[in-house]
Amino acid sequence: MSTTQFEHLFSPIQVGPMRVPNRICETTNTINSSMIPGEIDDHFRAHHGAKARGGTGWIGSETWLLNMPFPPETPDEVGLAVGFAAHYSVYQSPAFIAGMKKFVEEVHAAGSVVIVQLTHLSAVWAPSSVVVVGAQDYTPHVLGEEEIEFCLNTYADAAAVAKEVGADGIEIHCAHETLCYSFLSPVTNKRTDRWGGGPQERSTFVLEALKRVRARVGDSVALGIRMAGMEFRTGGAEHLEMREIAYHISESGLIDFFDIDVGHCWGAPSYVPSSYYANAAYKEVGKAARTDIDPKVKVLFSGRINDVGTAETLLKEGYCDLVGMVRAGIADPNFANKAREGRLMEIRRCIACTRCIDEAAEPRTFPYAPTCSINPLIGHELQWKEKFQPTKTPKRVVVVGGGLAGCEAARIAALRGHRVTLLEQSARLGGQLLIASKAPGRNDFEDQIYFEENEMKRAGVEVRLNAKADIAAVKALSPEVVVVATGSLPRVPSDVPGIDRPNVVQGWDVMQGKVSVGKRVAVISQEDYYETPCVAEFLAAQGKQVEVFHKSVHLGSEIARYSIGMVLRRMEECNVKIHPNLMLKAVHPDAIELVSSWGTRTYRETGFDSIVLVCGSIPQAGLYDQLKADKSVAQLYIAGSAWLPRFMAEATQHGASIGLAI
Repeated sequence: MSTTQFEHLFSPIQVGPMRVPNRICETTNTINSSMIPGEIDDHFRAHHGAKARGGTGWIGSETWLLNMPFPPETPDEVGLAVGFAAHYSVYQSPAFIAGMKKFVEEVHAAGSVVIVQLTHLSAVWAPSSVVVVGAQDYTPHVLGEEEIEFCLNTYADAAAVAKEVGADGIEIHCAHETLCYSFLSPVTNKRTDRWGGGPQERSTFVLEALKRVRARVGDSVALGIRMAGMEFRTGGAEHLEMREIAYHISESGLIDFFDIDVGHCWGAPSYVPSSYYANAAYKEVGKAARTDIDPKVKVLFSGRINDVGTAETLLKEGYCDLVGMVRAGIADPNFANKAREGRLMEIRRCIACTRCIDEAAEPRTFPYAPTCSINPLIGHELQWKEKFQPTKTPKRVVVVGGGLAGCEAARIAALRGHRVTLLEQSARLGGQLLIASKAPGRNDFEDQIYFEENEMKRAGVEVRLNAKADIAAVKALSPEVVVVATGSLPRVPSDVPGIDRPNVVQGWDVMQGKVSVGKRVAVISQEDYYETPCVAEFLAAQGKQVEVFHKSVHLGSEIARYSIGMVLRRMEECNVKIHPNLMLKAVHPDAIELVSSWGTRTYRETGFDSIVLVCGSIPQAGLYDQLKADKSVAQLYIAGSAWLPRFMAEATQHGASIGLAI
């Protein structure tokens, strides 16, 4: 066992009455892991329990939403947490309590501690009639004294349940779009009574909630709050003001820890920082709190800490006492044990694409399963526990294509005992990740390529790079199983006159340096995710004048709440001009002709040296079709974008599922 490299990270710490075995924390994140609304089911325990078994010392799991004082005639509304009932707190139900007790027992058996976060998450109640979140349109109802009293009592009631189920710590959520945040922030609290005023007066609601919790649970449970060190919102609290608030609350003697992050919901930066931010970019906020506050009150800092080396440095240099590493534990629930044991090359590092938290906040399906772009187990832990077994009949497997789908199919099949050969036509594994990692702010995407390269060696996959993979080459290997993961190629819009002109090029080719473009560039965008902003910023970073002509109402409409703000901000900072609601109609020698996405009006734009197409991609299934027609392979699969171009998570899960099925 090797711990000397991370002696601070793996040292225990006393937080009030709670002994935490190490400094690694799963801060509370509502990833919606339970498949049964209102209960702590096997899926919930499998997801969060895996982190405890994987060595994370502090398990925050998912927030408890508290009752709000809605009139009985109104429909249930929580505004930002659609799907949770506002009239009834699930933590009061016998089924929830029983499930939570079982979860606590499992976490304790793994040697970790359990922290319960208490949250009023509602955009329809607030101290003042100010929109809680600028990107949504609820103007809240103002809380009266009776409603405030109701809300304060729910903290004490929920805390009593938390103690009953065996939780080691309780955290009151006072950041972002919560009710406590609304009281703390100068932009949302305009009251002139005892609940409003200066920084100390605006802390009154939080302090009163803490007093009631302490009165109910005593000193046997650690108590703390989560708050933002800076809001990054017009009119919001800056760092010095938040330091004053934190100091004032700490001086009350009511708390044992502060859980501090930075940013605002829907903001830029968001409190879930993506790969566009450096690791621990706002670490000074943690150090300021550690400097201001009595050492007996511990400081937990969160803010894109996905690397154990970064975490160790933060602790060693006094930026904080504990580190929040939620997404590191989603990408690899065993990362802590791997680091402790010196198995750093085996860690699957979070690439900070934010899909895990983004999608959980805005689920596209129900019931919803948690998703990670690079770890296919996430959200499917029980299925993998059942199905991931050594094969009884090892087979000769050929995987064609070294992107995410191909690599995961090869990795899982080899770990199960099959003899796997992977053929990749280029000089390196990675597929489209190699292109994406070239975009500004996306260099961490290459970490997943390193992981797959290391895993191929560890699993015993024979990798052949620069390999021709036509039907003859595949058949020459005498495979019993073939997985075709040949990916996709950029789409060219059909029926567009002039699309074949020499100044019309593909975004993929631009990113790979295969083509050059002139000074003034028109980007034709027919996709709604990250590809267009990545290409646009790549060009802008080269000094190009970039204008995007986009098919939808706004760029990146499929990019979710925690990331869209930063993407659009970067477009502004790069001086990228965006024209929404336009489709390419024709390319002329001296102009491009566009048509309204919703009508028939046409527009003519001149002066562009180059036209760059970003129009999605089309699957490359030719080899699969040939092998299927040939009928020479006993088992034939098609994986990832070769079947249907989608996102990273779908490719990863598809490939891994095939690896399980072989």
